[in-house]
Amino acid sequence: MDSLELPKRIFTLGEEPFPNKSIAYHTDDSKLFSAVRDALHDDEYEELKESRLGVFLKFKEMDFGWASRLVHYMFCLQLNIKKKYELWSLVGADPVRFSLIEFEQLTCLNCEYIEHLENPRCEVTNEMASFWERIGVSVDAGPSSKHIIRALKRCQEWSRDDRMRLGYLAIFSGFIEGKKYSSATRASLARLVMDLEKFENYPWERVVFKVLMDSLRAKDFTKSYTVDGFIQVLQVWIYHALPKLGANYGNPLPNRPSPPLLAFKGGKGHKCFKDAISRQTHVINYVEKNIEEMFPKWDNDREDVSVENIIQVMFNAPPNLKWTMNCWEDEGIYPWTNPKTHVVYVKEESFVKSLVVREEDIERPLKRAHIEAPAEPRSEDIPDARSGAIPDARSEASIPVSWVDKAYI
Repeated sequence: MDSLELPKRIFTLGEEPFPNKSIAYHTDDSKLFSAVRDALHDDEYEELKESRLGVFLKFKEMDFGWASRLVHYMFCLQLNIKKKYELWSLVGADPVRFSLIEFEQLTCLNCEYIEHLENPRCEVTNEMASFWERIGVSVDAGPSSKHIIRALKRCQEWSRDDRMRLGYLAIFSGFIEGKKYSSATRASLARLVMDLEKFENYPWERVVFKVLMDSLRAKDFTKSYTVDGFIQVLQVWIYHALPKLGANYGNPLPNRPSPPLLAFKGGKGHKCFKDAISRQTHVINYVEKNIEEMFPKWDNDREDVSVENIIQVMFNAPPNLKWTMNCWEDEGIYPWTNPKTHVVYVKEESFVKSLVVREEDIERPLKRAHIEAPAEPRSEDIPDARSGAIPDARSEASIPVSWVDKAYI
């Protein structure tokens, strides 16, 4: 029987790059959203916060704790796939997916497919030209966060609709585009703000998600890097996909806030995150839908049989399927050598033994050199189905899958 094709790792198992610096990003700009709060009247701000895009203001008000190391390590555990608009990481032997479906589950935003998503038709009217002039931007460009802050400081005498437009543009610039403070946003999308209802109901989820994924595809995870877009959502996704890790490190909020994006306050980075990820025994692989809905439609996306095979195996498997390390090759497609290593010579009886020690491990206590079988998850470690976590996709397992073949699916 022919073996079933599965994706390879990006980095070789055990040789994933450690973070050089914290991942830099541009979302969650305190100056921008403080200016919004100061400029809008109380009722205007509340209306904006209760709109479909208000989830971003609510997220900002949480003072979410960014854990760069956690997100970086999940990046480095990725599988090498052809699809542009999803990523898969390996947690132990379990594949975990982040796609538009998981993003929708977290944010509850509009993810409807439309043509010309990033270049909608929008007529340039005299009203639009006048509003753009008041912001201080050419009608052929989109306002930057810098332009929006300046306009917010002098908009008290503007109409209510124009102040609301500035509020929506702040969300657009600060979270949806998530670019550098002085970088212009895309005029084709920013112009939609002239129709407030149309702007609120636009499928922004797809735009937010695409901005983030486009930025990630160009990154070299072996160096310091900056990500455009709403990168914090990846941290929240990890908390939901790895429930025990989320409970221990994510500072979950009581009463299960909705949408799930608001369920954790986050936390600062810990050096132990890589080990914490590897110890997870309960993994939610993906948000499960009907098989025909598992592959969101994108223009100019790439087909990838190896990714589809993961889904097909799990849909056709018994409920107690268990992935094993034999399913995945250890070797990654991109070699990486830790540039910060020390050679330590240890005298052992009548010979000298050479050990290579990573710099980040030098101050850590020595561990016993044996491997224990993973413990069975305790009942209290498995989240209640009513907890609001992302639905489990058959992550409880007992039947090992050391190989899969075409006949299997």
